[in-house]
Amino acid sequence: MQHPKVVVIGAGSLFFGRQSLWNMLHSDVLKEGTLGYVDTDASRLDRMVKLAELMIEHLKSPLKVEGSTDRREVLKGADFVVLSFANDGVKYRGIDCEISKKYGVLMCSGDTIGPGGIFRAARELPEILRVAADVKELCPDAWVINYINPTTVNGIALMRHAPDVKSFAMCDSLHMPMARHNTMVKAGVVPNGEAITPEIERDFDLRIAGINHFPWLISCTYKGEDRTPHIRRKIEEAAAKETDEGHSKQKFNNSYALELWDLFGLCPVNLGHTKEYVPYWQGKNVAASKLPALTVFDAVERQKRHDAMWEEVDGYLAGTLAPHHFMRNHSQDHATDVIESMWGKLAKPFFVSSANRGAVSNMDDDAFLELLCDIDMKGPVPRPVGAFPPGIRAMEQQVLETHELTVEAIVNCDGALLRRAMCLDPIVNVIDDADAIIAELLEAERAALDPRWFA
Repeated sequence: MQHPKVVVIGAGSLFFGRQSLWNMLHSDVLKEGTLGYVDTDASRLDRMVKLAELMIEHLKSPLKVEGSTDRREVLKGADFVVLSFANDGVKYRGIDCEISKKYGVLMCSGDTIGPGGIFRAARELPEILRVAADVKELCPDAWVINYINPTTVNGIALMRHAPDVKSFAMCDSLHMPMARHNTMVKAGVVPNGEAITPEIERDFDLRIAGINHFPWLISCTYKGEDRTPHIRRKIEEAAAKETDEGHSKQKFNNSYALELWDLFGLCPVNLGHTKEYVPYWQGKNVAASKLPALTVFDAVERQKRHDAMWEEVDGYLAGTLAPHHFMRNHSQDHATDVIESMWGKLAKPFFVSSANRGAVSNMDDDAFLELLCDIDMKGPVPRPVGAFPPGIRAMEQQVLETHELTVEAIVNCDGALLRRAMCLDPIVNVIDDADAIIAELLEAERAALDPRWFA
């Protein structure tokens, strides 16, 4: 059997570089393959390659590792190319959020919707399309898996502007089988920690659909019985205990979920992001509101997490942290789980983002949605979900239109389309504010943007 080559563009990723190594070391399907690391920062690349070599030696693993600051050197022979890079991501997310906050636009995450999503795409998408061009030339049979936010914008761009490259997108928020198991627990189907029998698996039906970071629980049944009332009670119990503490993406999520559930009749699934996709907690009428305005993304705290990651890596390389600490403290990654199943013909279903292809019956076939898919080396095939109810469909369509406009604005460096995307965005509600945000972000992020914006 041929052994796969997995190339990670963005080896220094907080969420993927180390996890991909752990998974490839432990997977019977992947461990005799090759892990290719690419990063434009030579120091970070060198540390990640040395970390891989250290862990390979520790386990006496047959896994091979390659590394280069020039992706073209590593792409040759690749079977999978995972995109997981950012151009000073924490710094620029902080700028996006602080400038937008001046105009009343509050983003708790700042990299998928609103000005933060639009400008992160403006920073990363041109490079994503250049990677796709290199893949088409050097490893045309490889699958490109986009792991970079805004996932949907970048996934649409690959689908529209690199149609000859095989691609789909993903996010770890619905990592299977954990997402399914967690829902079983909330639904009262199994106690937390109890094994799931084949009979339970057979009788449990879970349907989730929507744009990445904006998905909804369409239905949840066990032996034909609706289990959403059980989920509702769990959320109500959690909401009663919530306080104004912790990371911006975690604050009051259960309370926001109940409010949206009452309004639209469905349970939102990914509240850390979904609450940022709606305009209801943007600081208007806060004094009379049951829930506060969103807490803005804290770039300083996120940078501390990045710094801690590199301290950990350096600890392994210096010998102050033992390899078994790495083995114990890291675990599976969504992308390499999917790759393992595709390559090994394991026939496991996963939530990934790709063309709808009729899965949601009242959305276009090419609507780029996060859906449970059967996936093999031919690509993802979404499982049928049903229809979005009124209201949900309208919001999903608005976000999709915003993302489609964002793609075309960035590909063409078209200021009029950028302005239209910003004004269609669900959390930007004043034209003059949109214009001011665009002008300030273009100037503040000039070094990270396509020079054509300033021609």
